[in-house]
Amino acid sequence: VQLQASGGGLVQAGGSLGLSCVASGSIASINVLAWYRQAPGKERELVAQFAGGGRKDYVDSVKGRFTISGDNARTTVNLEMNSLKPEDTAVYYCNARGIRGTSWGKGTQVTVSS
Repeated sequence: VQLQASGGGLVQAGGSLGLSCVASGSIASINVLAWYRQAPGKERELVAQFAGGGRKDYVDSVKGRFTISGDNARTTVNLEMNSLKPEDTAVYYCNARGIRGTSWGKGTQVTVSS
């Protein structure tokens, strides 16, 4: 599976940004599409994931602010980020998990200024 991410950028605190990721290749093998992030000096963490049946999960720190969405074919996954905070600053990675393992997209920088 290949993942192509886009979006991100620089925004002031309280603003909004969107991320998009398109999957290609062995799409039928994908069970879950997700977004992770890694801030400087910190471990990579799961931000949100979108699984079969429409299930969506979020890390507590983004609940009510971020919304993950995707299509049922699991070829795209988007992350709408509202009310951004400086602590949301990180490199964000698109992730796909399935029967053929895990794939990562190239990271995209999100910077929130205070």
